[in-house]
Amino acid sequence: MLLQSLAGLPAFLAYLCTALVASVLYLLIYTRVTHHDEFVLIAKNVPGAAVSLGLALLGFALPVASAIAHAASILDCAVWSLIALAVQIGVYFLVRIPVPDLSNRIAAGELAPAIWLGLASLSAGALNAASMSY
Repeated sequence: MLLQSLAGLPAFLAYLCTALVASVLYLLIYTRVTHHDEFVLIAKNVPGAAVSLGLALLGFALPVASAIAHAASILDCAVWSLIALAVQIGVYFLVRIPVPDLSNRIAAGELAPAIWLGLASLSAGALNAASMSY
């Protein structure tokens, strides 16, 4: 009975590792694309940087979770994870249209632009995840 329970362990580990690699790749790319250094700001205790990056990461994780649930293979999951990454990068640039000094304001410690970016990223991630189920 225990062996039957563990039969899915290799697939679980493969998808989990794919998701972890995709998440690290996302963080590396996203934090290079944004015009503020989230990790330096977080180290300096700037709450907006943590809020915006945390919500953006969640906005990325939702479609990755959907890709895991609906993917036909690990490769399929990886491709849809890259699409999710592209969507999140696009959201960052779209959110800057009404707030062109977004990164400077987040770096200055303002919460409103950070919350705007984070929730826009989360919203896009939820829509992206729902769209992947078809």
